[in-house]
Amino acid sequence: MATEIRVPPLGESVAEATVARWLKGVGEPVARDEVVCELETDKVALEVPAPAAGTIEAIDAVYHLAIVIGGSSAEQTLEVAKL
Repeated sequence: MATEIRVPPLGESVAEATVARWLKGVGEPVARDEVVCELETDKVALEVPAPAAGTIEAIDAVYHLAIVIGGSSAEQTLEVAKL
């Protein structure tokens, strides 16, 4: 079963994040809490860690993709890749 790698909550005033860089690619192994990609917003840059150890199966968000974040904290998690 695949584990989703999700964008962490970004704060109430942040509406969009951009994928700045992938540190791991499809087929590469990752350790739990290892940073797999970097996101940028107009206010902050942040790292997205892997929630579990495994191998990257798919990447759903490409470089420079603007990810629109919903208004509530429940909507502020988006899948960016799968382990």
